[in-house]
Amino acid sequence: MAAITQTTPTSCRLDETRRRIERWRETRPHRQAPMPAALWDAAVSAARQHGLYPTVRTLRVDYGALKKHVEAANLSHAPAAPTFVELAPAPPTTLTDPVACVVDIIGAGGSKRIRLTGLAPSDLMTLARMAWSEGQ
Repeated sequence: MAAITQTTPTSCRLDETRRRIERWRETRPHRQAPMPAALWDAAVSAARQHGLYPTVRTLRVDYGALKKHVEAANLSHAPAAPTFVELAPAPPTTLTDPVACVVDIIGAGGSKRIRLTGLAPSDLMTLARMAWSEGQ
């Protein structure tokens, strides 16, 4: 009984990329000619879907070269590093105006997060000292 092979759209794309690379190999001007960027892009896309080693085996490309192209593509698509954002302070309040805020207290003994509403700023320092001394 013959085995039935099932093709998926992703395996069809991998086979198409393999055929494109084979066509390029047959028509390249000389044996040491570098593979075009469009073919490397297709190989990188295949490696992201199927994994590096299966892609290398199917496309018959150098493992190290494909790995470098995948890493380079990952670096070029990496999100930008976060930058420092300075927030303008709120207008000054009196020591008796109620406020709502979140206080993070971080120290050698650990960290604590406190959500405050309706508390006067003058009480913040007292509360912070109490929370800090409790953790040490």
